Amino acid sequence: MTTKQPKLLTKDEILAADDRNTEVVDVPEWGGAVTVRALSGTERDRYEGSMVRYRRTEKGTVEIEAVETENVRARLVSMSVVGEDGARLFGDADVLALGDKSAAALERVFTAAQRLSNLSQRDVEVLQAGLKGGQNGSSGSG
Repeated sequence: MTTKQPKLLTKDEILAADDRNTEVVDVPEWGGAVTVRALSGTERDRYEGSMVRYRRTEKGTVEIEAVETENVRARLVSMSVVGEDGARLFGDADVLALGDKSAAALERVFTAAQRLSNLSQRDVEVLQAGLKGGQNGSSGSG
C-alpha cells in the first residue's frame, strides 16, 4: 500500500502564503469589536523578548535577571489588534494606556491573541524556568 506524500512547497509558495489568521472579538466594555491578528514569528520573538530582563555578570556573560509580566496582556493586545487596513491600531507607546483599560476586556482580546499566535501560559513558564535554572550565556548585547 502506498501512502500519498504531501505536496512539497517551494520558497515562493511559503513566502506568498497568507498564514496569519484574524478573529473579530466583541468587546462590549469598549462599545464594539476589534480585529485580532496572529503575530508573525518576528513579532512573537519581540513579544517574548520584551518579558525578559538581562544583566551582565562580572565575568562579562549575560544572564536572565527577571521575567517581566507587568502589562503582559496589554503588550500582546497592542501588537495584535489591527484596523481594517491590517495595520496595528496601537503602538508600543500605548501599552500603559491599554493596561489601564478593563481587565475583562483585555483578557478577552488577549485570549484570542494567544490562541491565534499559539502562545500559552506554558511559554511564560518556560521563560521563568530559564530564570530559576540560572541559564546564562555570552551575548554581544547587554
